[in-house]
Amino acid sequence: MNSLSDFDSLDGADVVVVGGGFGGLSTACYLADAGADVTLLEKNEQLGGRASRLEVDGFRFDMGPSWYLMPDVFERFFGHFDHEPSDYYDLTRLDPHYRIFFKDGDRVDMVPDLERNREVFESYEPGAGERFDEYLEKSKQNYEVGMEHFVYEDRTSISDFLDWNVAKNARGLSLVGSMQRHVEKYFDHPKLQQIMQYTLVFLGGAPTNTPALYNLMSHVDFNMGVYYPENGLGGVVDGIVELGEELGVDFRTDAPVTEIRGREGAFVTRTEGAGEFYSDYVVSDADYRHTEMELLPPEKRQYDADYWETRTYAPSAFLLYLGVEGDVDPLEHHSLVLPTDWDEHFERIFDEPAWPEDPAYYLCVPSETDDDVAPDGHSNLFALVPIAAGLEDTPELRAEFRDLVLDDIEENTGVDLRDRIVVEESFCVNDFAERYNSTNGTALGLAHTLRQTALFRPPHRSEAVEGLYFTGSFTTPGIGVPMCLISGQLTAEAMAERTA
Repeated sequence: MNSLSDFDSLDGADVVVVGGGFGGLSTACYLADAGADVTLLEKNEQLGGRASRLEVDGFRFDMGPSWYLMPDVFERFFGHFDHEPSDYYDLTRLDPHYRIFFKDGDRVDMVPDLERNREVFESYEPGAGERFDEYLEKSKQNYEVGMEHFVYEDRTSISDFLDWNVAKNARGLSLVGSMQRHVEKYFDHPKLQQIMQYTLVFLGGAPTNTPALYNLMSHVDFNMGVYYPENGLGGVVDGIVELGEELGVDFRTDAPVTEIRGREGAFVTRTEGAGEFYSDYVVSDADYRHTEMELLPPEKRQYDADYWETRTYAPSAFLLYLGVEGDVDPLEHHSLVLPTDWDEHFERIFDEPAWPEDPAYYLCVPSETDDDVAPDGHSNLFALVPIAAGLEDTPELRAEFRDLVLDDIEENTGVDLRDRIVVEESFCVNDFAERYNSTNGTALGLAHTLRQTALFRPPHRSEAVEGLYFTGSFTTPGIGVPMCLISGQLTAEAMAERTA
């Protein structure tokens, strides 16, 4: 990787970063390392964006992301600064990686041992064990080529993809078609298809609208492993913040930005209660639509309201954070509860938005791995149900859906929680919109549809305001903690190259 410190054009420049999610934290670190004077303004009381933490009566919950995937991305990020993740937090590889409860009573574990996973696949469908190996080989190829030549390289125009070197590396990649069609080439059994597709939840898509290229996530899952970082994803935030402070970043919390005015060399960023900040450049890690439609004057917007109304947004989520007396066996650290036919669930997210009647959902029990997230004799559990962005969200609807989810957990996992709950908080569409200024209350940003991938996502550099840049999940490479870390690098590189 080229060092951003090679670009002396940012040395001494004043930069304001709006938003302290992973994209903003990453960008701030890269810019500070390149010699810029960086001030990061975060709306809320803590850094991390959607990776906030909730602490109640001895329970500590990761409120957002809870899977530590793609460890190579974190190693590459910290390696840029001559560090490694272990300088800031330790990792525990989970075994099993996760447990799946199918709603017909079937249960299966995916584990670090590939041979055992291969046997599971073969047990469902003769020949599936061999095809499991073939699928992972293709997934590995897509990951290695895709990451190096398409994820870590910000290709912003069609001409970038017409380059011979790009075409050569793209040969053989699954660049067209949907994940559904790709998986069907390997596996007939619907449960095996679901196992290969569940990671789409992390990308905010459905099997029918997510490009086949994202089969690379199976390499991430099966070959690279699933980990738990010390103190959860919040511990990763702490590590990056510590790194940023070492590099000289000035972090300000409780500083909601209300307006961005000016241009390169003469920006003023106004906040509610924290004053005004003057800078040469501004980088926004806030929701892209919110930045354009609420923080910029109309003549400085790249996109109008119609553009944002016609985007496909990743799901929102209904979350229950539960402190529970006793254990919650047989739940594992990560558990998935899946209908045997999940088409209806995705239809109620993307096609005919409605609260799901037979939801697919995720249960996280970090107390299975970490004794510090719950008092002695208690379990820490949160349930996450993907739902359509923009759904009506009222106390009455939440209460009704909460009962449905608790009933579903008991019926399909055997865990009765109702009489043991000592702490309970919910988070849903309205909370995403209020806490994170999230468009339609999406939990993730723009979905990874074919028309919203790579150069079809909004750019890192504003085409309307010189000196204004964007980072985070709306930009390339997209959704997810590792992708947002990489987004920070791409934004910083775009700034350095533009100003060189």
